[in-house]
Amino acid sequence: MNEILQRTPLYEAHKALGAKLVPFAGYEMPVQYPTGVMVEHNWTRQNAGLFDVSHMGQCFIVGPDFETTSRAMEKLVPADIAGLAPHQQRYSQLLNEDGGVLDDLMITRAAYKNYEGWLYVVVNASRKEADYAHFEKHLPECLKLQKGEDLALLALQGPRAVEVLTKFVPAVSDLKFMHYAALDIEGIAAHVTRSGYTGEDGFELSVFAKDAVRLWNLLMADVLVRPIGLGARDSLRLEAGLCLYGHELDESTSPNEAGLMWSIAKKRRETGGFIGAARVQKELAQGVLRKRVGIRPDGRAPARDGTEIQNTDGHKIGVITSGGFGPTVNGPIAIGYVETAFSDVGTKVNLIVRGQALPAQIIKLPFIPNNFKR
Repeated sequence: MNEILQRTPLYEAHKALGAKLVPFAGYEMPVQYPTGVMVEHNWTRQNAGLFDVSHMGQCFIVGPDFETTSRAMEKLVPADIAGLAPHQQRYSQLLNEDGGVLDDLMITRAAYKNYEGWLYVVVNASRKEADYAHFEKHLPECLKLQKGEDLALLALQGPRAVEVLTKFVPAVSDLKFMHYAALDIEGIAAHVTRSGYTGEDGFELSVFAKDAVRLWNLLMADVLVRPIGLGARDSLRLEAGLCLYGHELDESTSPNEAGLMWSIAKKRRETGGFIGAARVQKELAQGVLRKRVGIRPDGRAPARDGTEIQNTDGHKIGVITSGGFGPTVNGPIAIGYVETAFSDVGTKVNLIVRGQALPAQIIKLPFIPNNFKR
């Protein structure tokens, strides 16, 4: 039985641009445009790439005041939510009882008048229904989940993204990394965060679905902007060393193993109080058996996810979770998990590709310097 795929408000715009559309997380999404993944990747690194990410789950955790909402959210995620300033955004994870990652997500403290008790949350497309059910199961009765089903989400990424947006709203140049501003873009009300998934400076723009096509066309009219599909989105995030749910993160993997402890404030590590805290605290005290690492194969042959990693004695020590060609580094790159004893930068390993052992080494993530606006 064929799956009935959903479409974002920008589906017709993608078709008109000649996009190759593929099934992704239950949606029909553009994987690339006629210029191809390599050109789209390089354009984003040099100029401004425009992504349709409306398949992501946008929702709100609604409470009577910020203290009540933040304390309830802190029972579900290990991040310091109570410490968020108005307009500030934070990255975190939903964990299961065993400390495995159910999803990773972005959480923003609202500062709109009469919405001070709201948190704006963006979750992964493939996990949103499960996440929504998790919220509804665990939130206290005084809070409620409100799904943003009437919203669309665009991402404008690249070193010249700010140049593009300042033509509409000059003040956006002052927006801090991981903060939002409520902007009027040619009459379109937009919730704009300075964040993204490419390793470059950039913005994510949440608007009502009815305004998505107009905003897309306004941005696309700029010569600095080109449309970018899921193919380049993946190669960009891979070079930036960023996790992808279902690859680097899953329900068996802890934030400690994934190298995400930077996202958990010291006081939360110490006091716990969130689902999955026992494992997080135990691993902090005793260490982990495996770690997420960057891997650089020798030669030009890429190693895909699922590739076995062996030590130089031929023993399996791990597996690649994401791999491909990095256009910016001009060579194959990969992310994977290896036993902690083999996780040091410079360690020589072998990748088993089509039955052959290809030499590689562990390198420090990310593969390229991140250019987020700090």
